[in-house]
Amino acid sequence: MDVMMGLMSGTSLDGVDAALIETDGERFVRSLGFETLPYPDAFRMRLRGVLECPDDTALAKDVERELTLRHADAVQRLLASTGRGREEIRAIGFHGQTIRHDPDRQQTWQMGDAALLSRETGMDVVHDFRTADMRAGGQGAPLAPLYHAVKAVRLPKPLAVLNLGGVGNVTWVGPEDGDILAFDTGPGNALIDDWVYRNSGLVCDLDGKLAAHGHVDTEVLQALLSHPYFRVAPPKSLDRNSFVVVENLQGLSAQDGAATLTAFTVGAVVRAQDFFPSPPVRWLVCGGGRHNPVLMQQLSSELGVSVQAVESEGWNGDALEAECFAYLALRSLDGKALSLPSTTGASRPVSGGRLYRVAAA
Repeated sequence: MDVMMGLMSGTSLDGVDAALIETDGERFVRSLGFETLPYPDAFRMRLRGVLECPDDTALAKDVERELTLRHADAVQRLLASTGRGREEIRAIGFHGQTIRHDPDRQQTWQMGDAALLSRETGMDVVHDFRTADMRAGGQGAPLAPLYHAVKAVRLPKPLAVLNLGGVGNVTWVGPEDGDILAFDTGPGNALIDDWVYRNSGLVCDLDGKLAAHGHVDTEVLQALLSHPYFRVAPPKSLDRNSFVVVENLQGLSAQDGAATLTAFTVGAVVRAQDFFPSPPVRWLVCGGGRHNPVLMQQLSSELGVSVQAVESEGWNGDALEAECFAYLALRSLDGKALSLPSTTGASRPVSGGRLYRVAAA
């Protein structure tokens, strides 16, 4: 068994999640601790600026340094809150912040300076989780499915684990060992967050309050759901900015836009079912979207089976992705697969990640 740390900065741009687990990199995982370090508004705006202008190299370099130092701060906070010493941790799994993901062009960019993180923390760092998969013909995403399957090993199946971060992704876990299918469903929270930010200055639709007071524009919704992505069979993955919807929403109120985009996220999930080998008996939801009661209520109504936050099984939905990269970091160190043909479309099970040793710093 090894103690591993994982760090995640998701496409919702809300902050750094840091998780500590004990694992064998196979079927055993035990959660040891979790911390989240929210981004201040000023840094979130600068990070958003990189997403909007990724070719601004001066801005990107400056933001990458600050992003990495904020990750280092999260590491120190987690060590302090768990009473662990850095010598107890085999390595950190450092995902970084996705700025661009375009598998069709074999491009993926997760911002973060692993060398700087290693120097700041005095710990080994595993990073660059996606490149090897893409070189093997994979989409480079999603990477959480193997961890979802381990967490769900004792649950009734078929089961769907839905992550609603900035982008939505789903893992379908079948009754047989290793029976996994995964892909990005479509937008998660990113479009809603961006709309709310532009129209109200808020960072998200807290508790779905705007959507709850709005009306869905069915014509706009049908236009959004006509996007060719939803007809493409998996494996498939998305960038945060894959859907450009501003023109569709012109003339809508802040409330109606939020309601329509919430329905868009739900509709994308509903269409994902068309690709499952068999219907899931239950959906478990992680990511920030599970905190939106309007979104969760609509999912439950449209999917027609039990839809619950992962906390119903004792999982920490805020920690899950950070835990995943701790788990994948150990698998990387041990040369085990991080992805499968059924999760990313790679030609074979693929390991990956690059190790930055603290001694080399």
